[in-house]
Amino acid sequence: MKVGLPTHLATGIWGERQAERFLKREGYHILSRRFRVTARDELDLVARDKAILVFVEVKTRKSESFGRPLTFVDRQKRHVLSRAAIRYLTRLKHPVTFRFDIVEVIGEEHAGTPLIRHIENAFLLDSCYVLPW
Repeated sequence: MKVGLPTHLATGIWGERQAERFLKREGYHILSRRFRVTARDELDLVARDKAILVFVEVKTRKSESFGRPLTFVDRQKRHVLSRAAIRYLTRLKHPVTFRFDIVEVIGEEHAGTPLIRHIENAFLLDSCYVLPW
């Protein structure tokens, strides 16, 4: 855990590192970590799965009793992630196939190997957004 960070932020950063390692082992190429699109919009990981661009939301929990990841990626969070993805895609200036995944990391930094679950195509782009191409 990093000194000076609140526990929840240090846990989240640790979880993102675990998710990144997991995705790399699965053959994903990581393009960006904690990509801040605006002051309010951040993408935890942006990766490439062969020809597909993947926007990854990482949900870290100390145990399964704290809930499941889809519970925490509610309508409002999907809207924020969609907005961030549209801004990212606009910068690319050419069409790409993309999807939204969730990686759930369950465990703690000094408590052994975490349990990791990968939910591909966890949700669709929020319907209020139009693709930039």
